[in-house]
Amino acid sequence: MRTPRRLYTISILSALLTLSAGLIQGPLSEASAATRTSPTAREASAFTTGIGDEQATMFSNPLYTQLHTKIVRYIAPYDAAVRPYSLDKAIDFIVAAEALHEKVLVAFYHSEYTPTRMPSVATYQNDVKKFVKLFPHVTEYESWDEANRGNEPHAFSSPSAVAAAKYYQALIRVCRGCTVVGLDVLDQADPIPTLDYIAEFKREIYHLETVMPAIWGLHNYSDVNRLEGWRTDEIIQALGGKVWLTETGGIVKFGGAFPNRNGSGDTRAAKVLRFTFQVAAAHAKIKRLYIYDWNGGTSSTRFDAGLTNADERPRAGYVVVCSALRAKKCNVKVVKN
Repeated sequence: MRTPRRLYTISILSALLTLSAGLIQGPLSEASAATRTSPTAREASAFTTGIGDEQATMFSNPLYTQLHTKIVRYIAPYDAAVRPYSLDKAIDFIVAAEALHEKVLVAFYHSEYTPTRMPSVATYQNDVKKFVKLFPHVTEYESWDEANRGNEPHAFSSPSAVAAAKYYQALIRVCRGCTVVGLDVLDQADPIPTLDYIAEFKREIYHLETVMPAIWGLHNYSDVNRLEGWRTDEIIQALGGKVWLTETGGIVKFGGAFPNRNGSGDTRAAKVLRFTFQVAAAHAKIKRLYIYDWNGGTSSTRFDAGLTNADERPRAGYVVVCSALRAKKCNVKVVKN
């Protein structure tokens, strides 16, 4: 039985850092649709599609429930089990997801309280062990979200490939029988640093004499938002095994690189989402696709890839996803920001 929410008190929150796709460099060129990936026809049932988000209100929206998704992804601070505010949020989200019979994939991330400090392996293992015990029905995890994203001064820190391998080892120790995604990486305009990170992670896994992951996570924002697929090709080849696109989607706005002027971002994002489904269909190794995220946030939000706007009303991207999942049963009127 899960510990009742009322037993936890809310403490003062240090500002939750905006989660963005990060490391995406350069503007989108819709003219550069040529790609080394030639998406082929593959049944949508060949991979499972879900949504990634951190707001429990998503589950009560009829627009969400009509998608009939079976999987959802949640990013939790690694120390959520010992931090009242973070734990409260996790309980809200996971309880709401399980009420809809959704399988939750939890990706651990930096602390909301000490985001610029990486935990020791012992601290990480102790904290995630407590989290796993609190949520017995959650059996799918990622040891660190966007592990290769890099440190942001005065914002948050990310692990080295060596540290990421040790966190992975710690997680599989405390969650025996769980499905643990081996590494969750973010692509970049130049994928070489990502490929180097993967290689170093694998070397450390061998050094630790730990089982090599069978499932890997990839965020291919940079690739699909350029309407290209060659980066995804190269990273999937380097990863090996099954791949879950644990975050992907069409960017409505990302700072100055991807501005949203007069609804142009909505149109661009919808086009990217159509292409993303094609890219996933081209790879037999891709078994899941998690679209990030549900709510686009306010006009001041720096990163916006929401399927709905700040009022949770459907954008053009939502219609693309709904049509892919529900075919002719999807009938909604879109709004423009």
